Amino acid sequence: MIRDPVTPTLFQRRVYGTVGLAVLVGLYLLVGLTVHDPWRGDDARHFGPVLAMLRGESWLVPLLAGEPLADYPPLYYWVAAAFANATATFLPAHAGARLASAFFVALAIYWLARAAQSLHGRPVRTPAALLTLGTLGLVLHAHETQPLLALFAALALTLSGLARLPVRPLAGGLEAGAGSGLAFLAAGFGGLMVSAPLLPLAMLLSPDCRTPRASSALLLGLCLALALAALWPLALHLQHPDLLTVWLRAEWLRLGAHPLALAELPRVLELGAWFMWPLWPLALWALWRGRRHPGGLPILLPLASALLVAAWLVVGGDLSQARLIPLVPALALLATAGVPTLRRGAASALDWFSLMSLAVFGVLVWLGWSAQVAGWPTGLARHVARNTPDFVVPDADLRLFGGLAITVLWILLVARLPRSPARAPANWAIGLVMLWSLAVVLLMPWFDHGRSYRTVVASLDIAVRGERGGEAQTCIATTGLPDAMRSSMDYFAALRVRNVSADATPCPLLLVHAERRGQVGELAPEWETVWEYRRGAGKRQETFRLLRRAGR
Repeated sequence: MIRDPVTPTLFQRRVYGTVGLAVLVGLYLLVGLTVHDPWRGDDARHFGPVLAMLRGESWLVPLLAGEPLADYPPLYYWVAAAFANATATFLPAHAGARLASAFFVALAIYWLARAAQSLHGRPVRTPAALLTLGTLGLVLHAHETQPLLALFAALALTLSGLARLPVRPLAGGLEAGAGSGLAFLAAGFGGLMVSAPLLPLAMLLSPDCRTPRASSALLLGLCLALALAALWPLALHLQHPDLLTVWLRAEWLRLGAHPLALAELPRVLELGAWFMWPLWPLALWALWRGRRHPGGLPILLPLASALLVAAWLVVGGDLSQARLIPLVPALALLATAGVPTLRRGAASALDWFSLMSLAVFGVLVWLGWSAQVAGWPTGLARHVARNTPDFVVPDADLRLFGGLAITVLWILLVARLPRSPARAPANWAIGLVMLWSLAVVLLMPWFDHGRSYRTVVASLDIAVRGERGGEAQTCIATTGLPDAMRSSMDYFAALRVRNVSADATPCPLLLVHAERRGQVGELAPEWETVWEYRRGAGKRQETFRLLRRAGR
C-alpha cells in the first residue's frame, strides 16, 4: 500500500497497492460486524430506534421500546433501517442494521483520503486512509450500532469539501454545506457546532478561500447546510410538535448543563492518549514542523476542526469513549501532514513499536483462547470461568485453523512490506486489522456470550409467561433498567416495561436491576422475588430480579 523508492515487484504492486488497500479496508469493516448479538451499551441501546422503524412505529422520532430517545436525530437510524430491510432475507435485523456503521466509516475513510490529497498531494492519500482505519479507539465502535459514526462521515465530507475549495470552489462549497447539514441530522446542534463554523473560518484561514468565487460557493454551502438541517425539525414540528419540544429541551441540557470541570482534564488526556493512537504523535510532529509557516489550509483547517470538537466535548461534559470519534478526522489530516517529514529514526522507532505492541496483543489473544479451550494459563482460565461459567467454545478446531491462518498471513504481509517513509502507518494498520480478525475468530463467541442479553431475556420471558397466568400480556414496572436491556427485551421477547412513578406503580410485576451485589435498595414488603439472574463478576456483575405483589 506504500510505494517504495525502489521499483516495486509485481507482488508488491498488487498486494500493497490500491487493490490491497481496498481489501484491507473491507476486512476492517466487515470482519466481526454481523456475527454477534446486540451488546450491552451503545450497540443494543441504539438498535432500539432501528427496531421501532422496522416495525413501522415511527420514522421521524427515534423510539426505544415505545418511548422517545432524544440522543440523536434519525439520520443514522434511517440508514440502518434501510440496510436491515435490504438484507432481511439473509441477515437478522441487528446484523443488517450494523452495516450502516461500515457504510459511514467507509465514506469517512474515502473523504478523508480525498481531503488529504487536496491538502498535501496524491502521495499522502493512502497514508491518510491507513491512519484513519488504524485509529485504535475506532475499531470497536466501527463494529457496533453507533450514531456518532454518521457525524464522523459528515465531518469528513465537510473537510473534504473545504480542502477542494481553492481548486474547485463550487463543488467544494456544496460538499462542505452538505456535510454540515448532514452533521446536524447526525448529531443535532452539536453536529452543527463542529462543522458549520468551518465554512466561514475557511475564508479567514486561507487567501485562496477569499476569492469571489470561493466566497460565493461558501455562502451557497451555508444555505444548503441550513436547508438540510431544517428539513427534519420542520417535519417533526408538523407531525409531533410535543416531541420536538422534548428533543429541543434535551439538546439544550446536553450543550450546557454539565460542562467538563478542570479536574477532569487528566482523565480526558488519558482517554485520548490511547483512543487516538497513533494519530496524536504524528499530529504533534506536523504542528511542530509547521510552526514557522503556520498559515494555509493544510494545517489550520484540521486544527480548527480539532478545536471545535474539543469545545463541543467540554460543553457537553460527556467522557464516554464514543464522543471522541468526531476528533478522528482532524487528527488524521494533521497526522497525514507529519508522515512525509518524519525523520528516519522516529519512523523506525514507530515502526518497531507498532510491530512489538501488536505482536504482544496477538499473544494475549492466543492466551485467551488457550484459557478457554485448554484451561491454561490457570489464572486466566479461572477468570473466564468466573465471568461466563456456562460458556463452551463452538467449533474449536475450525477456529484454531482460522487463527493460525490469520497469524501466518500477518507475518508474511509484515515481512514483505516495502520500505518507505510511510511504512510505520502501514505496519500499524495491517497489524490492527489482522489483530482484530484474530480476536473475532478466537474470542468473539466468548465476548458475545458475556455481553449479549439474549440468554437473560430468554430466561426472563419464561418467568413472565409463568406469571401471566394465561393473560395475553401483563404490566411490568422497572426501576433503573438500562436502555440496552430495554431494547434487548423488546427485540428478543417483545417485552416492554414502564417506569415507576413517585415510588408507586399499578403493575403486578417489578423488574429490578443492580450493577453490584447488594445495590438494590429496600423494597416494600408487598413484593416477593419470583426470578433472579446473575451474570458477570467483579465490576461487571449484573443482577436482575423479577418481583410480584405478594397478594396477587
